[in-house]
Amino acid sequence: MSNWIIYSIGFFAQILFSSRLIIQWLYSEKHKRVITPTIFWTLSLIASLLLFIYGYLRDDFAIMLGQGLTYFIYIRNLQLQNEWEKFPKWLQWFILLMPTFVIIYYFNNNTIDVEKLFKNEAIPFWLLTLGIVSQVVFTLRFVYQWLYSEKQKQSSLPLGFWLLSLAGSILILTYAIFRKDPVLFTGHILGAIIYIRNLILIHKDASQPH
Repeated sequence: MSNWIIYSIGFFAQILFSSRLIIQWLYSEKHKRVITPTIFWTLSLIASLLLFIYGYLRDDFAIMLGQGLTYFIYIRNLQLQNEWEKFPKWLQWFILLMPTFVIIYYFNNNTIDVEKLFKNEAIPFWLLTLGIVSQVVFTLRFVYQWLYSEKQKQSSLPLGFWLLSLAGSILILTYAIFRKDPVLFTGHILGAIIYIRNLILIHKDASQPH
């Protein structure tokens, strides 16, 4: 597959990720506090699948790992917002099974080419390790957010989510520079700015009397 198609998939995924953040940011600015609209999770779900495919096409296990871990957390947040059941049943099953379809599609002689993913000459071991650590930190934000939301019985984005987002984003930016990956770099530059802004909004909201 040509590079321009691969990068187009990646950039489109990052556009969706950036759009969800911009929408969330505008909602939050309007209400002067951090708001999580339903479209945030819907766009997250679509973008996650596309970036998973991009990661495979780039032979980049770190990207695939990060998206694979968060995909079902996005679905759970739609459930917590009572939006998931509004999807037709066939679409629910299609979304749930889509990662499996992708893996089956990219089987090569009934086995995924593990050699390419873990012994890619373009990604030395130390850089692959950095990428995996970066994605794990970035993914932990959604694990934390999921556990927090389950406890609160509603979907929300707490302070810890934004702190982990910023830390993970900085690590991924570092990885993107060494990996020479314009898709990751472009997406996380904008993301880091919005994460900082949300932290400022949370700080302002906490300092005001309620």
